[in-house]
Amino acid sequence: MATLSEIRALLGEPRFNWSDPAPWTGLERELGVEFPADFREIVDAYGSVSINGQLYLKHPAGHLLHELGKDIRLDLEFWREEDMAGFLPSRAGAGPGELLPVATATTGEMVFLRVPDAPSSPWRVLVQEMDSPSWTLYEMTFGAWLLAYLEGRDVTLCSRDRAPGGPSYAPLP
Repeated sequence: MATLSEIRALLGEPRFNWSDPAPWTGLERELGVEFPADFREIVDAYGSVSINGQLYLKHPAGHLLHELGKDIRLDLEFWREEDMAGFLPSRAGAGPGELLPVATATTGEMVFLRVPDAPSSPWRVLVQEMDSPSWTLYEMTFGAWLLAYLEGRDVTLCSRDRAPGGPSYAPLP
């Protein structure tokens, strides 16, 4: 499993370093699901950021423009529409086996966390390409997927052309 220290080594020192669990607790209560620990740890460290000018992560304590809960609610509504539901291998939502939208990319991809079917099962990452009906399920945690992305491996989002000087991040305005 990828650790925050491996991500930090590639991406740089985080500046957000959030420690209050209240925004997560409220969002998890609303959705009825507990986010995976690695996702929370990464987002708590970096906050609402743009990675390589391509991948957008948002924190539940962000302001109105960059707040994870608001984005999840809007994205769930969008992906549950009849004409969009067919672009995913399972229903968008927070229930077992469903897909929880957690990140977007400027290159037209949506990143989902696949909610485990059972509490002992691992979380997985699914990337849907908005400009086509294709999607890819990655048998890895969010931390492992993000690490692969930062290393320039093919995880649907291609960062090589977006990070010629190496991975970087910037807080969202």
